[in-house]
Amino acid sequence: MKRSIAALVMSTSLAFAGGAFAQTLDKVVKIGSLGDQSGLYADIGGPGSVVAAQMAIEDSGLLAKGWKVDLISADHQNKPDVGTNIGKQWIDVEKVDVFVDLASSGVGLAIANLAKEKNVVNLNSGSASSDLTGAQCSPNTIHWVYDTWMLANGTGKALVKSGGDSWFFLTADYAFGHALERDTAAVVTANGGKVLGGVKHPLNNADFSSFLLQAQSSKAKIIGLANAGGDTTNSIKQAAEFGIVSGGQKLAGMLMFITDVHALGLKVAQGLNFTETFYWDMNDQTRAFSKRFTEKHKKGPPTMVQAGVYSSLIHYFKALEALGGNPHDGRAVVAKMKEMPTDDALFGKGSVRADGRKIHPAYLFEVKKPADSKYPWDYYNLVATIPAAEAFIPLERSVCPMLKKT
Repeated sequence: MKRSIAALVMSTSLAFAGGAFAQTLDKVVKIGSLGDQSGLYADIGGPGSVVAAQMAIEDSGLLAKGWKVDLISADHQNKPDVGTNIGKQWIDVEKVDVFVDLASSGVGLAIANLAKEKNVVNLNSGSASSDLTGAQCSPNTIHWVYDTWMLANGTGKALVKSGGDSWFFLTADYAFGHALERDTAAVVTANGGKVLGGVKHPLNNADFSSFLLQAQSSKAKIIGLANAGGDTTNSIKQAAEFGIVSGGQKLAGMLMFITDVHALGLKVAQGLNFTETFYWDMNDQTRAFSKRFTEKHKKGPPTMVQAGVYSSLIHYFKALEALGGNPHDGRAVVAKMKEMPTDDALFGKGSVRADGRKIHPAYLFEVKKPADSKYPWDYYNLVATIPAAEAFIPLERSVCPMLKKT
């Protein structure tokens, strides 16, 4: 009798457990595109990231298979507290399963912590800080497109090897700028160069005259711009007014996007070198996607951040299908994404490492001269391709705490 009762209790418990699991594996997904919708980085991600996310939903084929996929967006204003408050509201009230975009490393690091705490998925394409898969790595975060280590080892190493062996940094005074200066300075010194100094400027700064005068007086061969968006374009425009480049010093845009080149114009931007992982005019597949994107967005081809939003969601949707539904368990979904090789029209074949770093090639570009541009947005010459295995920090050098447990 006791055995019968015990067996009954166990089978009943298993039935309830199985029923509860079945209830959590549904076909409902909610995506939150959290970016700069109107400020300094709006052209990098923002509204274009929302378009890219919607395209990923449509191209995934999930809607035709009976899935319900909703997309919401908000402006984090490049403020970590604002982003965190929106994120909490989204998770607790809106039941958001996955974050995308997240341009601005301060916001990106804050949302990574929140995603870990609340166990949702965080697909970061917009933030640059290599700490996202380094000291602050998380089982809930995948860093998709680029990071400061990649930028430093692409642009920084190339410039030092071509003779740019003395540097002065103009750095945005927040997490991203600090990480980019740190990682680039390490590459410069490791390759025999010297850092002669640096100066930090406020985010979304208008007047760079005093900072540029310090850079000019340093006599450094390379002025490293550890900033992004409007801060970078303003730095470059004002440097031209000061005659810095004509005086023999070279500007290094450590993080630049095609929208920055467009804002500057080829006459000002020509000759600039920088590293990206996506360019709309790379091949037939990227051109076909960019044509569709531009028809919807109306502001030009996608940046690498916007391309990353699309690519990361395509892989996310594949992982959900492989799981048989959405478990609403961020760690489980990210673990599945790491198991599966990545493959899409924009970044090609790749993988997601144990530290959450998405791996794919990077490209060193040089901005064309005006006379060499043959059609709209024809801005880049490819200087070098950096293989996927070399583009990002080697796993054995990663300081991600998760790796110590495996």
